Amino acid sequence: MNNEIQLEHLAVGPLQVNCFLVACPQSREALVIDPGDDPERILALAEQAGLQIRSIINTHGHFDHVGGNHALVAACGAQLLIHGDDLRMLGNAEIHARGYGLQTTASPAPDRLLADGDRIEIGSLAFQVIHVPGHSPGGIALYGHGHLFAGDILFAGSIGRTDLPGGDHDRLIDGIRQKLLVLPDETIVHTGHGPDTTIGREKQTNPYIGLSGGAF
Repeated sequence: MNNEIQLEHLAVGPLQVNCFLVACPQSREALVIDPGDDPERILALAEQAGLQIRSIINTHGHFDHVGGNHALVAACGAQLLIHGDDLRMLGNAEIHARGYGLQTTASPAPDRLLADGDRIEIGSLAFQVIHVPGHSPGGIALYGHGHLFAGDILFAGSIGRTDLPGGDHDRLIDGIRQKLLVLPDETIVHTGHGPDTTIGREKQTNPYIGLSGGAF
């Protein structure tokens, strides 16, 4: 935590999705990014940290990132936000999960559909929506206060897989180069799976930038 942002983290579900609670230290209002599963743990962490969940953001509609939506909306009355291009994917999350031999809980309909350049505010904090399709049609990252919440777009040393329905390798690479790598090198990148990294580190060392492949 610093003077601007309070950040809490949990790895949730069988695919260990990174779920983040991002809060304004002054108002104690929080948004939850990618509550993929284990909603009871997310709610317990919010209570322990003294936070009020106001918004839920899905960086994309894959089942492993949305399984906690229903329980959190029911418990907190929080607004649910996702990019419009992943609306169909969100609705098919249960079917998608069964294809991997897993289960998830159907998500409620979103309260707001996001678009590139939108602004999300929580307390005194503000984050910009950056639309980077390729892992999924509606994949987004959130940028603000020196932090980038990248979902499954960019990883430490890797990129999101593009072999799933709606994936597009060229669009993913173009989006990463044009919209993410132009951010300050010191920007902390919080990924959808695995460890944090920085924009500067990925510019220098990520072997997948401009190459085929990826993980998750």
